[in-house]
Amino acid sequence: MPVFRLDDQIWFPDPILADENGLLAVGGDLSTKRLLLAYTNGIFPWYNPEDEILWWCPKRRFLIFPDNIHISHSMKKFMKHTDLTISINKNFKDVIHNCRLLREETEGSWITDEMEEAYNRLFSQNLALSVEVWKGSLLVGGLYGVSLGRGFFGESMFSKVENASKLALISLAQLLSDNEYGFIDCQLHTDHLESMGGVYVSWQEYKELLQKYVLKYDAKQ
Repeated sequence: MPVFRLDDQIWFPDPILADENGLLAVGGDLSTKRLLLAYTNGIFPWYNPEDEILWWCPKRRFLIFPDNIHISHSMKKFMKHTDLTISINKNFKDVIHNCRLLREETEGSWITDEMEEAYNRLFSQNLALSVEVWKGSLLVGGLYGVSLGRGFFGESMFSKVENASKLALISLAQLLSDNEYGFIDCQLHTDHLESMGGVYVSWQEYKELLQKYVLKYDAKQ
């Protein structure tokens, strides 16, 4: 499959044209309009800091259905006795920045200055959401992602103490379930997310979920 080059216009090729690894297009920008058009069609940016923007759309998608979040016996016990506390949308900027810093210390991060600015803009327009985990007044874990309609597209999470990211994900799932969200799009598989209830769905199933739960965005607006 060809990889498409984007220009200044806000557009994407049909996601079905992504290659077998999910790579669909290169170039463009991280403007709010382009990001919203991307996510409403199952496309997301992911690239190394030295590269041009790469846009991905894997055909098999790894999702967590909020009602099906798996909480292990040990995690239930931990939640019953922990002194960690949860907040929602209290400190989006620090959550995304901590996700970046901790990844830079290990395998390297795709979260550049440009990415931070773009997702902070989404948050300022109520199009992104964060979960924070606190130990007293210290931010020790959290996650963030894009929230459109009743679909959530997870971007990254971090943990500075044991079980903080698990607690953030469980709290997110409970919040989304209460608000009748249809899915958490994990984008790519990890063993950790699978242990929390993540499952693969087909491209057709995923498209139907987008159609049902995500408000279509008109890039001409």
